[in-house]
Parts: sequence; C-alpha cells; structure tokens
Amino acid sequence: MATAAILAGGYGKRLRPLTHDTPKPLLTVGSKPILMWQIELLRRYSVDNFVVCVGYKKESIKKALGDGSSLGVSISYAEEEEPLGTGGAIKNARRFLESEEYFFVLNGDILTNLDPTPLTRHVGEHGLVASIALVKLPSPYGIVYVGENDLVDRFVEKPLLPFWINAGVYCFSPEVFDYLPDKGDLERTTLPLLAEKKLLAAVRYKDVYWRSIDTHKDLDEARKEVSYLERSLGS
Repeated sequence: MATAAILAGGYGKRLRPLTHDTPKPLLTVGSKPILMWQIELLRRYSVDNFVVCVGYKKESIKKALGDGSSLGVSISYAEEEEPLGTGGAIKNARRFLESEEYFFVLNGDILTNLDPTPLTRHVGEHGLVASIALVKLPSPYGIVYVGENDLVDRFVEKPLLPFWINAGVYCFSPEVFDYLPDKGDLERTTLPLLAEKKLLAAVRYKDVYWRSIDTHKDLDEARKEVSYLERSLGS
C-alpha cells in the first residue's frame, strides 16, 4: 500500500475572489475539484493511503473528502495552526509518513497525468533521499520564427521550451525529515540542500499533461483542457 501526501494548505491569493470561500485545491475543473483529480490519478498507480496537509479553509477540505472511504482510499489530515510552508507542512505530517519505505508528495494545485512510480526507482538507491519529477517549461506566449531577410517564417502557439521545471511531484524516503525545516518552503530549503549533497535524483517526463493552477488564466485554460485530461486518465 503506497502513501502520498498532498500539500493543500495555501491561501491561493492569486485566485481571489474565488478562494475567499473555497480553498484552491477544491476549485473545480470539469466535474470535480483539483484534489479529486489528484487522488484518482494516484489510485491508478496503487496509492491508496493519503495524508492531506491542510491549513487555510481546512474544514472545507475535510468535509469534502472525509475519511476517503467514498473514494476507495484512506485519508488522514495533518493540520496547520499557522502557515508552515511546503517543507514545514511535510514535516508536520511526519507521524503519518516516517514508517513508510518511501512516500509521494504532490503540490495541491497541479493537474497532471504523469505516472509517479518511476520516481521510486531512485529513492534508497545509493543512499538517495529524494527524487523529483521534471516537465518541459511551457511558454506563456506564442513564438515567432524569423528567417532570411527578416521575413517572418512561422508562428508557434505556446510551445514547450527546451528547459526542465519542477513538476511539484516528489518521492521521498523518511530520511528527508532530517532535512526539512519546521517552517519554510521545500523549494528554497530542502531541495537545494539535497542537490548540494548529491542526494536528489530527477526523472524527466515527456509527452505528459501538466498544468499548475496559480492564476485565473491557469484555471480557465485547465477548464478548456479538461476533456483531454479525462481521456488520458480514462475518467
């Protein structure tokens, strides 16, 4: 039985006023909230034990998901009384995770169809503590190619750029708790430290769907793409 923690405690300030009453992970894309998409994705890969790290509007999330039985999974909650950051949130969930051989962690604002299981190959191997999923950086703008004599050759609408970015999906061994802050962001504390110590591996994902829901535009785009996401996940 594999376990995953979902980081769902943020304020979602850039999505106000939608997030005045609804926490960002409960905003709907298509027929279901972001959190439901994530749980259904991970269930496909034999994850049936979840820890949801909650803070802002935590009672709304607990009411929506319950104990997970209606979704065919088991859900526990690690509650924050004050914002702890992504690193602090994982550390706050230690009691649920430290006995696992490994566990997945997902940012609670991403939609993707990527298979997280390749991340497990690196954890524990040669003492590695963590692995991180990478996806290609999508350009926020269309690209213009210019040929000879400054003549415009063609337009490409929002292509993938030749750079890799953090997909917000991780696999950790319990050793990670030695590197997590009590309060602070994973991306600014733990991950750079693990990289410096050569304890962090990367898995590059090509040809997957991935979108981070940070702004109103992201949410609008995700809602336009929902039919593709449904097909890719067999929903």
